[in-house]
Amino acid sequence: MRTKIALSWSSGKDSAWTLHLLRQRADIEVAALITTFNCNADRVAMHAVRRGLVEAQADRVGLPLWPVELPWPCSNADYEQLMGAVCRRAVDTGLTGIAFGDLFLQDIRDYRERQLQGAGLTPLFPLWQIPTAELARDMIRGGVQAKLTCVDPRKLDRSFAGSGFDREFLNSIPPEVDPCGENGEFHTFVHNAPVFSRPIEVRSGEVVERDGFVFADVAPA
Repeated sequence: MRTKIALSWSSGKDSAWTLHLLRQRADIEVAALITTFNCNADRVAMHAVRRGLVEAQADRVGLPLWPVELPWPCSNADYEQLMGAVCRRAVDTGLTGIAFGDLFLQDIRDYRERQLQGAGLTPLFPLWQIPTAELARDMIRGGVQAKLTCVDPRKLDRSFAGSGFDREFLNSIPPEVDPCGENGEFHTFVHNAPVFSRPIEVRSGEVVERDGFVFADVAPA
């Protein structure tokens, strides 16, 4: 019997690599992708990726997308209520867990575990504590192609917004920046990965600064 789970899907590299690793396991079947959207912007929360591009990702990996529609601004109470609803949907559908692409932030893991406590769902963390320099290189060697859609200019120079997540990028970032951006230095959008049936053709668009972050728009080519 294979355990059916959902995957928290941010549209970025960590989500894509998590799916890649999970699909190599004989005991697990990923049955759905869960993505939070900012309703006002119609984009992925924080990553600022267009909804249509996430739908294209779901098509490429052959999984249904379960959108979580977040108001803006969104209180923690609102967030937890909406996530509770998607957890109930997962249980009702026969799923028994949710996988996350978290790497090493213990407080984030603790929060997710508290969220799922009593929900009938087991949290899974397939990338947990893999050294991020090694993980970043493995992703790139493994065929993950991504663009930086959001940069925190307090941690990484704004000029990196819109750049590719590749060897050149890893060689260019300062040593204090985590190679996977786990401390919030940057977020990405994956346009090709080993779990994709075919690439998503995209182009880099306008770069804007908003709410203290630098966002690079990624649009269908």
